[in-house]
Amino acid sequence: MSNSGMKQRLHDDMTAALKARDDIRKSTLRMALTAVTKAEVAGKEARELSDAEILDVLGSEAKKRRESVIAYREAGRAELADKEQAEADILAEYLPTQLTAAEIAALVTETIAATGAADLGPRGIGKVMGALQPKVKGKADGGAVSAEVKRQLGA
Repeated sequence: MSNSGMKQRLHDDMTAALKARDDIRKSTLRMALTAVTKAEVAGKEARELSDAEILDVLGSEAKKRRESVIAYREAGRAELADKEQAEADILAEYLPTQLTAAEIAALVTETIAATGAADLGPRGIGKVMGALQPKVKGKADGGAVSAEVKRQLGA
């Protein structure tokens, strides 16, 4: 079926959820596999995604769910928010552990020192973010990282 261990794991877990009659897990994993397949056929020619690319797709899907939870809660639709939260929780099982605020702050401090951006003030944001992105990709929300960089650089 696939060379990708992550895709195979998603497929195997979906099969297990199907057998266990776990509807929310089954539908969430089916949606995730559909998103992966869409990403594989996007572009000029179909190709198989690497595990890292599959993690990017899953991260994007999880972010959509988190944003939906906020929107549904603000609209007073608790039942829909709970469903989206359950889906986000299932997707989170496949993603790397997220960094805490303290870990993000420490990484930002270390990167500012390494890049010498402290002297640049707010103009150093791009330099710091460029150096930070490979370290935090998939492990932290970009908005949270950006906010911490701006806070430490006084922007």
